[in-house]
Amino acid sequence: MSTLSKPRVFLVDDHALIRAGIRAELSHDVEIVGEADEVTAAIEMIIERTPDVVLLDVHMPDGGGLAVIQGVGAHDASVKFLALSVSDAAEDVIAIVRAGARGYVTKNIEGPELVEAILRTAAGDAVFSRRLAGFVLDAFITSGDQPASRPSLDPELDQLTTREIEVLRLIARGYTYKEIALQLDIANKTVESHVSAVLRKLQLSNRYQLTNWATERRLL
Repeated sequence: MSTLSKPRVFLVDDHALIRAGIRAELSHDVEIVGEADEVTAAIEMIIERTPDVVLLDVHMPDGGGLAVIQGVGAHDASVKFLALSVSDAAEDVIAIVRAGARGYVTKNIEGPELVEAILRTAAGDAVFSRRLAGFVLDAFITSGDQPASRPSLDPELDQLTTREIEVLRLIARGYTYKEIALQLDIANKTVESHVSAVLRKLQLSNRYQLTNWATERRLL
């Protein structure tokens, strides 16, 4: 990327309003070369358009940001990813960095700070807020001499999909199934299916045990 040119940025987020807001905020400082709202289309278009930076939502259907990074990486390992998420949970940050993201910022970031994060990512820097950087540092210190691709800090948690972790966190916060469905824009039956899957995988029997499990791991 020329120092005089705007970075070429691709947006991946499954909410149209969020993409529109990001476009409006960034339009003067970067060149938006495309956008996608689901994993398969994102992978295909990123490979085709080779942006400098992919601004990537972490939590989406069909594997979310992790699946996008893995799918693109299998074809072009040079693409740089900057995660942009509502979540500041340690396990989300660590998982996306291990997959290959150069940085992770949350959606409460101010516009100028996001532009700066994109510019730094395009230049090859690792970009995190101080708190999120602490999660990453702690993870790799804990890993010791293990390779950076070490699968997980928590084998039980690693059984769960990103969506199952989202549902688990909301259950632990006291949300009803209906409230979770509205929050995640999914059907009540889908919420029930996710809860059943989490109970089965963790070998727990009720919502009370789920809440305790999540609290012990500070997933709230």
